[in-house]
Order: sequence, then structure tokens, then C-alpha cells
Amino acid sequence: MKVRGNRECRACGTQWSYYETGSVACPECGSLDSRGVGERAEHTAGPAALDLSAARGAVDAEPLREVADRAAEAAAEYLRQAGFVHAGELQPLSETYLAAAELRRVGATLSRAMRADDAEWLYFLSLLDGAEDGQRSPPEEVPEGLWAARGLAVAAAADAYVSDLRRVREEPGPDLAPVLSTLRARRKRIEALDGDVDPAEAERVVRALRDVAAYVREDDETALVRARELLE
Repeated sequence: MKVRGNRECRACGTQWSYYETGSVACPECGSLDSRGVGERAEHTAGPAALDLSAARGAVDAEPLREVADRAAEAAAEYLRQAGFVHAGELQPLSETYLAAAELRRVGATLSRAMRADDAEWLYFLSLLDGAEDGQRSPPEEVPEGLWAARGLAVAAAADAYVSDLRRVREEPGPDLAPVLSTLRARRKRIEALDGDVDPAEAERVVRALRDVAAYVREDDETALVRARELLE
């Protein structure tokens, strides 16, 4: 949505950046009586950070199924607030977002699973430990039982990212449009298979998304060529 980037408190006159706080409440006096100032711009990015401290702190105190559920909920809360357009500018697709999307699905999968092997639990704990810093395992290290979680995470991230991209590039043009169409087809394929694709295939979608972003953000035509080749 389009919002005014700065706000002014009618009670005390303080001005602040809505883009940074995501709040209409005055940071000085707490008043909710404020007004937007400046030009409107597309803005979907929220101020929240991924916080997994509660889930990590429960690892030695609670059953791992409950820890997995906690982690999935924390990741979902972050994803609900995250976005990719800041003050009208498309932002990169971060590793933290991708890790959170995967943790949400891995945690949900393991919290409901009748059985899970040690490799899957170790993978979950590794993701829980590194997701805040944007650390994801390479495709070849994803246990086969969690391929679907990785695939669905990538598909969801692709859907969210392209949706925000279209907010800043409503008319993609003849060069970008076919690539976005192919991206959509790849995403739909992963979804149709319930995410159960080789993680290397899912990672090609991530790389293509980043190349598309480089084209939109930096007019990098070489990046668009790479994206097209990755999706062939």
C-alpha cells in the first residue's frame, strides 16, 4: 500500500519516520493523534526482526516437538510483518526471510510428525540456531524427509516477492514479463508437488528471483539473462 513516510504528532509536534517504526503512535509522548506528511510511496516492509530466542531457550527444557511448534509460530509472526518494498524501493530477498519461511514449515512438519529421524531433528536445530543470521543449509544437506518443507518455503517466498515486485513495476515490459511468467510456472509446479522437489531445483528459483531483483533494482540486463537461463 502507499503510505506517507513521515508522521507528525498533533499533540507535541514530534516528527518521525513511519517507514522505520511502522507505528502511528508518537515515540515521544505516545499520542495516537498524528498525521502523515510528505509524498505517499509503496511500503510493505515491516520493522519486525526474526526473534527465535524463546524457542532456542526451550530446547533443553521442553520436548523437541513443542520447540518445533514454538519456532514455527515465531517464524510465522515474522513473515506476517515482513515485506520487500521500503519507501517505494524494492529490497533484496534476504536469507533471513528464506530461513524463516523454511523454519516455519520444518517446525510445523516435525511438530506433527508421527516419527522423525535424528538427521531431521539435527537439521531443524541447525536452522533454529542460524535463521536469525540468515543461515540456511545448502541444498545437498537437506534431509529427504524435509524436501517438501524447503520446496514450499521457496514457493511461498517467490509468491510474496513477485507480488511486491509488481507493486513497484506494475508494467513489467516485454523483457521482464516472460521471465516472471516462467517463475510463476515454476512456483506452481513446486506447489502442485506439495514442495517435494529436489532442493537444487528450488534453489534455482531463489537464484532466479535474485537475478530478477537485480534487473529491477539496478537495471542489470545481464542478471535478467541469467534468470532466464536458470529457469529454462
